[in-house]
Amino acid sequence: MSGESTELVPQGSREVSTDLLLFEKAILAFIEQTGLPAESVLVSLKERQVVLKNVTAVVDRLQIDRRQRSVYISKFIAATASGLFDAALNYLWDETIYELRSRVAQYDLAYFFDVAVGNNTEKRKKLNHEDDLLKIDDSELIKGANEIGLVSDLGFKHLDFVRYMRNWASAAHPNQNQITGLQLISMLETCIVEVINLPLSNVVVQIKQLLGNIKTNAITADEANAIAAFFGGLTQERTNALASGLFGIYTQTDTTSQTRQNVQLLIPRLWGLVDEQTRYQFGVRYARFVAANDQDHQKLARQFLDTVSGAAYLPEGIRVAELENAVDNLLSAHRGLNNFYNEPTFARQLQLLVGETGDIPKQVSHKYVLSLVEVFLTNGNGLAWNAEPIYLQLLDQLNAAQASTAAVSFIYSPISSSLQFSLCQKQYRKLISLLKDKITTPIVKEFVSDIESFTGPLDRLNDDARIKSKLDAVRRIVSG
Repeated sequence: MSGESTELVPQGSREVSTDLLLFEKAILAFIEQTGLPAESVLVSLKERQVVLKNVTAVVDRLQIDRRQRSVYISKFIAATASGLFDAALNYLWDETIYELRSRVAQYDLAYFFDVAVGNNTEKRKKLNHEDDLLKIDDSELIKGANEIGLVSDLGFKHLDFVRYMRNWASAAHPNQNQITGLQLISMLETCIVEVINLPLSNVVVQIKQLLGNIKTNAITADEANAIAAFFGGLTQERTNALASGLFGIYTQTDTTSQTRQNVQLLIPRLWGLVDEQTRYQFGVRYARFVAANDQDHQKLARQFLDTVSGAAYLPEGIRVAELENAVDNLLSAHRGLNNFYNEPTFARQLQLLVGETGDIPKQVSHKYVLSLVEVFLTNGNGLAWNAEPIYLQLLDQLNAAQASTAAVSFIYSPISSSLQFSLCQKQYRKLISLLKDKITTPIVKEFVSDIESFTGPLDRLNDDARIKSKLDAVRRIVSG
């Protein structure tokens, strides 16, 4: 190959170009002349070649108009060719987050904010415009996008893995981890297929149209009945998300009276399909408005609950809101980059609120248990040592019903996704061992025994025939 060629990997021999070899020698020589370490700075040429041989086929999946604005993918390729895989992964994640924010902004911002952070009422007040997406953590962004249908369940799992690798194996965080060429090209394909190119499903499009219609047109009772037929075809996750969106629309102080009348027509027709945990969350949001003395939002939230005769879901005092806030703060610290240092403080705050009896109000119990499992399983990279004893004590305080929920928590996607990682798998088996004697329901005890005897990767539990045969019955028990 001549020195004037612009090809990184020739089309014939597919050997790494002479120019790339010369560049590596020159840059490493320059680094050595400065007295800086030059060893293990660049990924081997062989690994770079794996990416460069496959990158054209992957990038070809992008439509021309999207390709022309994908600057971070250009930087990804440049960093890859230079041997800086950690920087390349960082650029790839930047491109993914940029595209995901664009998809959210073009869909329905208010709906997304209500679903992603609706329970955090103070944070929700500060989220109104497209620029406010920058205030949303990456984990909140992909989880919220999954809940409203912009990212599939499988896509969420794959993106959660890429996010993990970006946090712990990229230039975003000090590390000595190695990324292979196959891993890097696979992550590029994941981000293109699961975010940039993913078409909106018919259901997601219909929900977008419904939200727009609610905000702009008057809906009649007959139209509300017709829309109710659409509600019956939604999955539980979409039903819960839509209910949260309607609650958010209703309680915004700038919502028109006509729009509120539309919600009053629709929500009773949806309410019977909303699960118990989501219903209780509306009561928790009301309590947080009360705790903040936010009388305008408090009044609107009560009106919403009264519309569906939802007084039974009002919380048992302000302690519920305080517990909810403490759980949110702990999860935020756990999902951040400096969780090993920040997590113990918030774990202790939660421990103080739970108290010695371990009594958790039913309105927040389900979220509390799943959140406790999430932090106990770790983020896959290491234990938060100073928080671990607190989590063990809180787990020991769980009652039989809560222990059942915790033991089979893999049925919920955020927990299932974390089980991709070996440390999380180890912690999950430890969790089962700690809690199995607390469980009293025979079918759940049998189900837990099936989990203990499962020999495959724990993130594949949902695919096991024995597990699947009992899943619906167990789900009803722990969700009831």
